[in-house]
Amino acid sequence: MSSTFQPFQEEHQIFRQQVRTFVENELVPNVDSWEKEKLFPNSVFKRAGDLGILGAHYPEDVGGSGGDFWMSVVKSEELARCGSAGVTMGLLVQADMATPVIADLGSREVKDEFLAPAIRGDKVAALGVSEPGAGSDVAALRTTARTVGDEYVINGSKTYITNGTRADFITLMVKTDPDAGHAGISIIVCPTDVKGFSVSKKLEKAGNWSSDTAELFFEDVRVPKRYLVGQEGMGFVYLMQNFQSERLVGCVSGLEGSKLALDRSVQYGRERTAFGKPLIKREYWQQKFVDLYTKYEAAKALTYNACAAYNDEKFVKNGMLSMETTRIVSMSKAYVGDVTAEIMDQCMQFHGGMGYLEDLWVARAWRDARLFRIGGGATEVMRYATAKIMGF
Repeated sequence: MSSTFQPFQEEHQIFRQQVRTFVENELVPNVDSWEKEKLFPNSVFKRAGDLGILGAHYPEDVGGSGGDFWMSVVKSEELARCGSAGVTMGLLVQADMATPVIADLGSREVKDEFLAPAIRGDKVAALGVSEPGAGSDVAALRTTARTVGDEYVINGSKTYITNGTRADFITLMVKTDPDAGHAGISIIVCPTDVKGFSVSKKLEKAGNWSSDTAELFFEDVRVPKRYLVGQEGMGFVYLMQNFQSERLVGCVSGLEGSKLALDRSVQYGRERTAFGKPLIKREYWQQKFVDLYTKYEAAKALTYNACAAYNDEKFVKNGMLSMETTRIVSMSKAYVGDVTAEIMDQCMQFHGGMGYLEDLWVARAWRDARLFRIGGGATEVMRYATAKIMGF
């Protein structure tokens, strides 16, 4: 980033080099084969855990490195350089989506049983929110958990669950009081080796092929009540807080993927001759790429501003996020979605017919990027949420 705002200290830069080395040496050489296989191996989680990549922003008492949110920013930027959003997403779900709420609110026992092994890469984590009838409208979820003695009995289903086919546990949103609306939602950690849990099917997607996405089914699944995260009935509030970090790492990752696409495209334009001179020397494309780089810089500045606000409130003040921070995160999510979509579409156009072939990286980048305007809160929902905060 070319602005004077520099949030990264020496420890961040050392970590950046560690992640970059991992990406260049262990991910990049394999992503093409993982895309064809439509799955990257579980050993990637373990290797990332062994290197300290998954837990850099978690406290030392659970096996992390005690870093701040900028460690997550560094990790998200560098993982995106592997050129496969599916691999990036699987690792970010593990480290920044399914586990933060456990770190914040889980009991010591739950942290030791689930969070610590997830940070080590010994257990794979998934976040269970979306349902066939409840995507962005979280309050409409129907999966229930009723109390029977010292257990919860869970019934329902979840869909669009990243890491779902191989997760060892699900950080699960449920209705503990089906008649209480938002106030009836709770978060429970659900192991997947229990009776009544099943993977209904692996879902085939338009993009992000190397990450597994599943539909899950719960039939009288029994888990101990000690697997409750935080307070019963507070799950909606917790999730809205958790969503902010999820959206920010998504923004960071999406932007770095876009920057990679821009740089690769410009290099292609230097080498590709059309009508007697390099394609990048055509005035139309020069102006187009200047505009795209400008939008990238603007989106990154907005996102870094949101990251700074999040880091200040969450890691410095150790408090709940303000509505002002939520507003700027929502703005970032919507704007970055638009910018990344435009960048990827123009990079595809720049490559012409060759770009539409699966043999070239740009086809993957183009279809992978489309998910960002849907997942983690659709662009329309982000704008609606922002309007409500602003009093429109």
